Amino acid sequence: MENEVTLDAKTIHWEREAIEKLLLADVRERRAARRWRIVKSVIWMLLFGALVWALASDQLPTGAPSTPHTALVSIKGEIADQGEASAEYVLPALRSALEDSGSKALVLLINSPGGSPVQAGLINDEIRRLRAKHGKPIYAVVEETCASAAYYIASAADQIYVDKASIVGSIGVLMDGFGFVDTLGKLGVERRLLTAGQNKGFLDPFSPQTEEHRRYAQKMLDQIHQQFISVVKQGRGDRLKETPETFSGLFWTGEQSIRLGLADAYGSLDSVARDVIKAEKLVDYTNKENIAERFAKRFGAAVGQGAVSALRSMPPLR
Repeated sequence: MENEVTLDAKTIHWEREAIEKLLLADVRERRAARRWRIVKSVIWMLLFGALVWALASDQLPTGAPSTPHTALVSIKGEIADQGEASAEYVLPALRSALEDSGSKALVLLINSPGGSPVQAGLINDEIRRLRAKHGKPIYAVVEETCASAAYYIASAADQIYVDKASIVGSIGVLMDGFGFVDTLGKLGVERRLLTAGQNKGFLDPFSPQTEEHRRYAQKMLDQIHQQFISVVKQGRGDRLKETPETFSGLFWTGEQSIRLGLADAYGSLDSVARDVIKAEKLVDYTNKENIAERFAKRFGAAVGQGAVSALRSMPPLR
């Protein structure tokens, strides 16, 4: 009997230790979870504070100096709606640069393969308006590339400066796409397209292209091309040495572009500021998409995608 009592006591002692260990482990886990919640809250507060600061700092005055300087606005990358080289970003920068009493002239620093003729046209028109309003010279300085819509913008400048190896020109318009009509047939896939309006399926890649549609598209391209040509002739004037290839869509090196009258001379941002404008101090007025705006766009896109997914997962109404 004594042995049995002793065994029971040992068993009870072991169970008590196990329970204590479990309770202690649970307490430690709860403490760790609480600490992690606090850390996450702090991280979110810091992110929110950074977002508010970024938005607020974007609205603060830049404090541009009133002393003589060369104003700079960069046009880089694809010229497209909502991009950093769009009219939405470039136009306010142009206004700020030329309205500043200290800016002696404006330099458009261009490195772009082109893009939207609409965005380029808006920027070109505003350059002409602001030059007439403020009476300050506007120069274009080409880095790597100034082609298509980028040259559309550059042609509004008083002078165009290039590097001898820059790529300049491509005065033309294109509309591209693919046709998969034969591919669908080989795969045994039937295209079912319903439209209200006989031309609503215009340029559908899975439908045959009619001659009527091809002529219509070509007419539209020719019209935009003539608009482009008119802008270039207006901007370059007598300096342009027109040849049959000038408006063919070809592009040239900076060296060739000077001979053709598409550009005026060799020059860089620093040399133009120093030797032409006589104001070596540069002030960059370029509007750039800040971190807060990028975050907001991505967050908005994620919310929109989540909403669409939620709607699609909802059961149909009865």
